[in-house]
Amino acid sequence: MITLNDYLFSGDTVLKILLQYSADLKDEAIRNHNSIDMAHSNFLIQIIEILEHTEFLTSQSQRINEFYMYMAEKYPFLAFTFKGRIKSLIRAEEKFNGYILEYIHNYYTANGRYPGEAEIKNNLNCFRDLIAYRIVISLPLCHVSEQESVEEQELRILYEIANVIPEFLEARGFTAELSGLPNEKSAGYLSENNLPYYRDYVQTPRTSGYRSLHITFYDNFARCYTELQLRTKEMDDLAEIGRANHTFYEKQQEENRARRGLIPEGECKFFDEAYERLIKLQELDLASVNVNMFMAYNNQLINDGCGLFRGRQILPFEHLSRFQDDRIRKTI
Repeated sequence: MITLNDYLFSGDTVLKILLQYSADLKDEAIRNHNSIDMAHSNFLIQIIEILEHTEFLTSQSQRINEFYMYMAEKYPFLAFTFKGRIKSLIRAEEKFNGYILEYIHNYYTANGRYPGEAEIKNNLNCFRDLIAYRIVISLPLCHVSEQESVEEQELRILYEIANVIPEFLEARGFTAELSGLPNEKSAGYLSENNLPYYRDYVQTPRTSGYRSLHITFYDNFARCYTELQLRTKEMDDLAEIGRANHTFYEKQQEENRARRGLIPEGECKFFDEAYERLIKLQELDLASVNVNMFMAYNNQLINDGCGLFRGRQILPFEHLSRFQDDRIRKTI
């Protein structure tokens, strides 16, 4: 069995690693009649297409940028950032194998038997966030009214923005995807029409404390899925550098170990292979890899600029409020 780790010490670029890994997975899948490895290879090809053909990203980011301009005009006193990224190779590989583990574990728990190969393959068509954009807002204290707290006013604006996004982007070639979650009330913040499209982790935070609004679009021009996340700066800090980040990583490792405990080695080869690939990545010392990138600082931080660990940034925009702009001009 081959793993991504086998290619991370060759000195090649991320794209060359993807091309070789996907090709070898395909050959192995054909040789062993393994449709899961074939699905895995095809998944990697999606990432290759994104890295090789970036013209659609230009079109997509230009249309997303129109909403940035809308916000700059609509909320002149609001500070916010727009960022886009392609999911990094390591994160994408972890997620693919994690889905296999989760599906097999849940199926076995519910049915007392393992799913068939076709059933596993059918449940791997769930990736909607290879490309994702994030809007993070912050209301400067000088613009906070005495009647409401900062959090209340930021939440009101956040949901105001969330209710505008679906119609705005659909007019520009995107189609909002149903979230698949129960159509529950969102404390009156999301409109009835928009409620089915959002995964509201603001009103219902994850166990780690993570809070964010998520919505997925299908880009009819680029023919790919794109996820959009909306957060306040406080939510973003918690997710990126706070306890939600660390807690999620630790929780994920604990869940994987628990699943291995329920399903003994040798009983389900697809589980065994996905588990080995995932654990190898989680135990990887990133500082020791030899990939053609800018610099590896340590095991936690890596600045590759081409999508190995952090992901490739495709749309960095930051809007300062007019108040902040004025202050900057006065200091120059």
